[in-house]
Amino acid sequence: MHEMSYVVRVVNLALKKCEEEDIKKVESLTVRIGQMVGVEPFYMEKYYKQAIAGTLLEGSSIRCELIPVKVRCDGCGNEYHPDAGNDYLCPQCGSGAAKLLQGREFVLEEIRASV
Repeated sequence: MHEMSYVVRVVNLALKKCEEEDIKKVESLTVRIGQMVGVEPFYMEKYYKQAIAGTLLEGSSIRCELIPVKVRCDGCGNEYHPDAGNDYLCPQCGSGAAKLLQGREFVLEEIRASV
């Protein structure tokens, strides 16, 4: 249920941005979520309706884009997506040492205002 804390965070960010940009009505929000964050889009959407009740976001929707984990191998520099299919090792050299390039993001990407 930690998704609710993420929903509240994104709603607060969106409300602040709407105030700064004088947006009066919102159609949708787009949020980019890294796979390593462990947030399920289903629950983000489910709790979103509760979190926006009574705000200028009421009636809007939320769209979640998942960002896959991507790493760069410390041994050979290969960039890859670690998963069970490659035993989480570099498919080029077999090394298990890598630097995370993406997959921990949680970003309010877009606020689409209604006209």
